Amino acid sequence: MSAAPTTVSSSTMSTRTAPAETGARTEAAAGVITGARQRIDDLDGRIIGLIQERMAVSAVIQQERIGSGGRRVNLSREMEIIGHYSDQLGKPGTTLAMTLLELCRGRV
Repeated sequence: MSAAPTTVSSSTMSTRTAPAETGARTEAAAGVITGARQRIDDLDGRIIGLIQERMAVSAVIQQERIGSGGRRVNLSREMEIIGHYSDQLGKPGTTLAMTLLELCRGRV
């Protein structure tokens, strides 16, 4: 008489294959990494949504500024933003601020 086939739940299956997929050397570490990666993916989605919202708000500001006879870009305000990001995040913050400003310019 042969033994009944063993069923493996999807959560067990993913845990068994996770070490190779995560680069971890243990299943426990792979579980932590898999959970943390999901959290990062969720945070990235929220960050992207906030950037898109920032772009829309910036477009409103630019439309109003141009509509009132002003310039599209306010360089002193941009310097404030760069300074804020730099103060909070260091040199990479400067790069991040400049990228955000680039994304938000010229959408009018």
